[in-house]
Amino acid sequence: MLDKKGQEPLLLDLRGITLIADFFLLCHGTSGVHVRALANAVVERLAGKGIKPYGIEGHGQGRWVLLDFGDLMVHVFSQEEREFYGLERLWGDAPQRPIVAPARRRRTSTKER
Repeated sequence: MLDKKGQEPLLLDLRGITLIADFFLLCHGTSGVHVRALANAVVERLAGKGIKPYGIEGHGQGRWVLLDFGDLMVHVFSQEEREFYGLERLWGDAPQRPIVAPARRRRTSTKER
């Protein structure tokens, strides 16, 4: 998601709160095309690790794509849908963990070495 510029990625830890899943991973895109590209990127990355979704919902509309990986449910929204449904508020008891890009190593020039 980060590689594809997913907006405000957030992991909700649902363990001990519900049996639906252990984690919800949320983010939003800037357009329907972006939402679908984010969902595709998640599916492709996990497929490379031998993990396939049990189900995919909403891909055609590009407003809210749900990827079901069993213990992990990935929700990729348009910004409007994310604000409207407010899963962060709905699951307010769940610990929230923002996802941040790892710091990239700065290249040093040969003069700095």
